[in-house]
Amino acid sequence: MTEDEVLKALHPLFQDVFDDDDIVLTPETSAPDIEGWDSLAHVSLIVAAEQRFGVKFRTAELESLRNVGHFAELISSKLNGV
Repeated sequence: MTEDEVLKALHPLFQDVFDDDDIVLTPETSAPDIEGWDSLAHVSLIVAAEQRFGVKFRTAELESLRNVGHFAELISSKLNGV
C-alpha cells in the first residue's frame, strides 16, 4: 500500500475516532489541528489503525511521529515490509 492509499484509508478511521465527519486529513495534519485529539483519543487512533491495517507499533515508533503523513509512512513501510 502506498502512503497515499494509507492516508485515504486513515480518513474514515479519524472520522470515527473523533466522531467528526468533517475532518479532512492531509499529510501535515497533527494533533493541534483536530479538536479532541488528546492522549486517550491518540491511543484509540493507534489501536484502530493496528486493527485496520493488521500491524503493531512499537512505542519508539509512535514517539517519533510528528503528523499524519509520518503515520501513513510508518504504516506503509510496515505493510510493504520495509
